[in-house]
Order: sequence, then C-alpha cells, then structure tokens
Amino acid sequence: MLSAFTQAFRTPDLRAKLLFTLGIMALFRLGSILPAPGVNLVNARQCIAAAEDQNLLSLVNVFSGGALLQLSVFALGIMPYITASIIIQLLRVVIPRFEELHKEGQAGTAKLTEYTRYLTIGLGLLQSSTIVATAKSGKLFPTCNKPVLPDGSVITLLLVVITMTAGTGLIMWLGELITERGIGNGMSLLIFTSIVAQFPSNMFSIAGGNNGAANFAIVVAVVLLATLAVVYIEQAQRRIPVQYAKRMIGRRQYGGSTTYIPVKINTAGVIPVIFASSILAMPQLVSGFGDPRSRWVQWIMTHLHQTHPIYLTAYGVLVLFFAFFYTAITFDSEEIADNMKRYGGFIPGIRAGEPTVRYLSYVINRITTAGSIYLVVLALIPTLAVIWLDLAQHLPFGGTTILIMVGVGLQTVKEVNSQLQQRHYEGFLS
Repeated sequence: MLSAFTQAFRTPDLRAKLLFTLGIMALFRLGSILPAPGVNLVNARQCIAAAEDQNLLSLVNVFSGGALLQLSVFALGIMPYITASIIIQLLRVVIPRFEELHKEGQAGTAKLTEYTRYLTIGLGLLQSSTIVATAKSGKLFPTCNKPVLPDGSVITLLLVVITMTAGTGLIMWLGELITERGIGNGMSLLIFTSIVAQFPSNMFSIAGGNNGAANFAIVVAVVLLATLAVVYIEQAQRRIPVQYAKRMIGRRQYGGSTTYIPVKINTAGVIPVIFASSILAMPQLVSGFGDPRSRWVQWIMTHLHQTHPIYLTAYGVLVLFFAFFYTAITFDSEEIADNMKRYGGFIPGIRAGEPTVRYLSYVINRITTAGSIYLVVLALIPTLAVIWLDLAQHLPFGGTTILIMVGVGLQTVKEVNSQLQQRHYEGFLS
C-alpha cells in the first residue's frame, strides 16, 4: 500500500489531483473553525463544553465537523446540499417533468443539478435563519447563560445569516471542484473530512472520563467490528444474470454476451438513517419554541429522547420504511425490464416483460429486507453504547458516520487504484 501511495505521488497528473483534493479539504476545515461575524467564539466553545444534551442538532453538527454549534462560516456544512439532492430525487415520483429530465441523459441531469443548487441556497437560508434565531433566544444552549451572539441587532443577525448561506454555496462549489479536478466524489469527501476531524478529540474525551481506559478499549473494539461488518456488507452484492440474444444487423452479428445486474445489499445507503433522524428531530425542534410547562412539550422531551424505548422503536421503524421507500425510487424494476427487452436481453429462465418485472421486484424486496435490518442494527449501535457505557454526548462514532467513513474510504481507494492501473502501477487493492 505504501509503495502504491508513493507511486501515486510520483505520477505528475495524479499528484496534482491528490494535492488539489487535500488543499480543498484543508480550506474546508479552515472555514469550519472560522467564526461568522458577530459570534463570540469563546462563549460558544464554553457553552458547547457545558452542554449536556445536543441530540437535537447532533447529526447536522457531525456532518459540519463541529462547525454548527460554533456558528462558523461553514456552520451548515454539506447538509443543505444533501437534503436538496434527496428532495429532488423524491420529486421525480411526484413531478413528471423531473422524471422526463432524468431520462434525457446529460442535458436533463445538468438541469436537475441546477435545480438542486437553487434549492440548496434556499434551504441554507432557511436553516441559517432558524439556527441564528435559536442561538439568539438562548435555546441553542439551554444550560448556558453566556451570549453566543452578544450584539442582537437586526443588521448583525442578517449578516450572520448571509454569511452562513454564502458558506453553504461555497461548500457546494468546493465539492464540485473536487469531483471535476480532484480524486473521488467531492461532496462525500467533504462529509468524510468533517466526521474524521472530530474523531481524535472525542476519543481523548472518552479516555479522560470515568473508567476511561476500559471505555476506550470497548469503543475501539466496537468501531473495528462495525467497520469490518460495513466493509463486508457494502462490498457484497447479488448478481442477477442477463443473457443478450444474438442479432444480425447487415453482415455483422451483435449480442450473444452474458452479463449481470449488480444489486447491493444496502441499496439505499445512509439515506434512511438521515431521513429518520431528521423526522424525529422535528418534534424536538418545535417543542423548543413552546412553553416548557405544557404537557405536550414535556411529553416530547421525555419520550422522544435518544435513549427512550419509544424513540428507539420509532427510529427503527422509520429506518425500515425509508430503506424500502428509497430503494423503490432508485431501483425501478419496470424501467430495467423495458431496457433489457429493448436491447434483446433476458434473465435465464424468466420471460421478458411482466414476469421479469415481478422477478426483479421479488429479488430487490428480499435483498432490501436484509439491508434494512443491517441499517437498523448499525444505526442503533451508538445509542446502545450510550446506554451501556454512559458516554453522553462524547460518543465519537455512530452508525451513519461509520457507514460514511468506510464507504467514502473504499470508493476513494478504488478511484486511486483505477488511476494507478491506467498507468500500469500496482494499486491499493492488490
């Protein structure tokens, strides 16, 4: 591996891509620690250290590399873009025009990307306004009496909102630059950077707490086991064989080849976990603006807590539901069957047309069942560790973070490996 890494940096164009990617990642981290205008960074860090419950914004804070609670320039991180991308994909089912654009190829994809950018800016403006209003009211850190935004004038608050929204647009641009001129998928690498940036400090906080050595060893063991499981399952796939009939076009013979349709066990990726966490965070967000003495506010704060059985049950059910829902959107059995029939392909033993659609639906439903159970177990690992080890907010990993880190790491290694193989070098995966 070290030899291949050395060879990668000895190749001029590949070295330029790697250095460009590392430079963008460093710039992203700089913006994550740079406070927005009007924010008292000292008070913000003291409030973060004193906070007892950050479950409401924990997912967004992880994806921003801890920048959200510090109200930095890149406070919103990549979450607005992720949310916008998911919404545009879901709207393909509702809006026929979006589905037509999806089928138009590169031109249609470019148009959908343009819509995603506009929606990202809109969501960034909405989320930044909500975060600033929450910080101004003191409900971002309920247990801290130090003002994060000392100057509460309209001009200052508006400047913070504009800065965070502009930071969201800049992150989107940086991610696209990595995709075009660097190595790997830019958005995924920025998320990877945010998650990895918090890992060392959180691990040290565990080692310095009660039963630090024992808890540290247990956490490391759980992380390693979860990583092995993620690598094994993310690499696994069901291959559906496809045979193409021979065709004579003029004097040439086409077809007659055998290929397969690769179906991953976890087709939906981390989307179900993100959706489930976002939906369960909404009641907590609404209750934060209500009267603490109201019964409905007290019920939400008591029963929709991260370690409560009702929360855990609802979380698991939502992950299962969105795993099937998102897979049904991304894996269209009818479209695949039509494309196979159009080009003379068929599954051995299965007739073309409706029987092929039923067979593909049967296979994907069985695979999604196993994949959704795997996602539920992976998503509940951090909560079970919190209950068992009593780590509170210092847990340095979660099911989503492990899934993202391992997935992005594998994809980046494959990308570098393919670049090396093109130049006749031995790659990372050999």
